[in-house]
Amino acid sequence: MVSKPKITILRKRADFLAVAASGKKWVAPGFVLQIGEPKTDSLGEPTLVIRFGLTATRKVGNAVTRNRARRRLRALAAELMPHASPSHDYVLVARDTTPARPFDELRQDMIKGMKRMKIWVD
Repeated sequence: MVSKPKITILRKRADFLAVAASGKKWVAPGFVLQIGEPKTDSLGEPTLVIRFGLTATRKVGNAVTRNRARRRLRALAAELMPHASPSHDYVLVARDTTPARPFDELRQDMIKGMKRMKIWVD
């Protein structure tokens, strides 16, 4: 039986910068999904930990708007990150359209991006 990957949150700036440095990203109308390089454990096996982070710059809006954008991205990640390939780090970057975009469209953008980037696992 395959164990379910553990999902944790990125908190350190260095982790966010490492994901951004990989250069892999999917730009959707509602957000940007950045994908980090694959990670392995000390034995060279892929780790079974999915780590993700959220960010919203001041371009998104005031504090209330940024918090709403992050809440929506957090709900999206909670729903869809279990389908993501383990051993990668992910960062969801809010855009100015994130707070107002219908959640179903955000979900479809995320699924489409994950499948195109070949990180979707059933």
